[in-house]
Amino acid sequence: MNNIEYIIPELFLSSSILISLIIGVFFKNSFKIVLNFTYITLFLVILLIYNQPNEVQKIFNNSFIIDDLSKLMKILSVSFCLLVLVISNQYVILTKINKFEYPILIMTALLGIIIMISSNDLIIFYMALELQSLSLYVLTSFNRNNLKSTEAGLKFFVLSALSSGLLLYGCSLIYGFNSSVNFNIIANNIDNSNLGTIFGLVFVLVGLAFKISAVPFHMWAPDVYEGSPTSITSFFAIVPKIAAMTVFIRFMYVPFINVIESWQVILVFLSIASMVFSSIAAIGQINIKRLLAYSSIGHMGYALAGISTGTSEGIQSTIIYIIIYSVMNLGIFSSLFLLKKKNIFNEDIKELSGLSKNHPLIGFALLILLFSLAGIPPLAGFFAKFYIFMAVIKSEMYLLAIIGLLSTVISAFYYLRIIKVIYFDKATQEFDEIKNYGAKMVLFITCVFLGLYFINPSSLINLVSAIKFY
Repeated sequence: MNNIEYIIPELFLSSSILISLIIGVFFKNSFKIVLNFTYITLFLVILLIYNQPNEVQKIFNNSFIIDDLSKLMKILSVSFCLLVLVISNQYVILTKINKFEYPILIMTALLGIIIMISSNDLIIFYMALELQSLSLYVLTSFNRNNLKSTEAGLKFFVLSALSSGLLLYGCSLIYGFNSSVNFNIIANNIDNSNLGTIFGLVFVLVGLAFKISAVPFHMWAPDVYEGSPTSITSFFAIVPKIAAMTVFIRFMYVPFINVIESWQVILVFLSIASMVFSSIAAIGQINIKRLLAYSSIGHMGYALAGISTGTSEGIQSTIIYIIIYSVMNLGIFSSLFLLKKKNIFNEDIKELSGLSKNHPLIGFALLILLFSLAGIPPLAGFFAKFYIFMAVIKSEMYLLAIIGLLSTVISAFYYLRIIKVIYFDKATQEFDEIKNYGAKMVLFITCVFLGLYFINPSSLINLVSAIKFY
């Protein structure tokens, strides 16, 4: 089998993007055509990735890798991208951002994401990252009639360009001191005496921390989450996070596994800072999307705690965490796409007052989702945090575990505050009826998954434990 046959999913997605552009140019009112074509494309991409060979393959001079980790994370990324498009379909139409470029930019960002997941080379990684980022810049400011959207796009572009510059500088240092951009060759050359490479690693970690909005590189997240169209915020909150965590795992455990003492301290700091800051900063938020931004910062802190252990068990716990986190966020945003009042989609927590009385099913769904985000048993969010803390404790990183537990307790306050508003505050005007069957179905499935996960938690553990990480 030659190299080309191993990148059929990427080639198919690239071809579909070009075909979508042609359809958009030559057909009037082509949004619906392009969107339906995107649904089919993403479903076929999932099948193509699933049917790739099980054995590890390194192609194009070992710069591109196909293994269990990349296959799982690609399938997750494409699946969640497809589900985000399904649940946000009505929102995109009602807010009049239903331009044919919208699904094309989503697919382009996804192409960068799946290439980045398989990158085994600094150049491939950086090119894929920029392909993703350039698409996200445009998507953030896609609603040109909204001042907040334009402002969010500008802020994201400026800050992301800065982080990309730092990351590229780090990559150049690593290349300069190792004479290679290949992860495996770097791993063979590097040790703690190679200070130039360690210095470059720090810059790379800064760039990656920005991409997952870890403290202190989180400053873009609240404004971008609030200002972007909610459909784009839902994409931001899920799909790029999956890819970024995969890159963290790949970077730390392939080229830099021999200098674990150098990067472990940095990851522990990022983890603690993210957990503590988010749990406090989110308390005063009145906008749901800003609150979810701070929530995302905290959850990335927990995920980084698993990576910082330096053990395969820690990596497994991080992958399980990111899967459950993605499901929880998908459910939250599904519910937001069902809450519209006077042709305006709800973004304020106070608008949820008495939701359980007027819309009991949505209120109950949000109860499950928020309890799970808070990590309350027996919901799946509890198990996600439990696996992380068990891996951290087994690695004898007791301070990290204690701070993580305290942060969980503090962060429970702002989740419970929303539940209080939903169930105990005086009911306001009912929300409009929205026939978004995709969002309703996804909301139901996510709640069932989170609520019944405790019946067979080993299924996800068995899936992830079969993966070889390095």
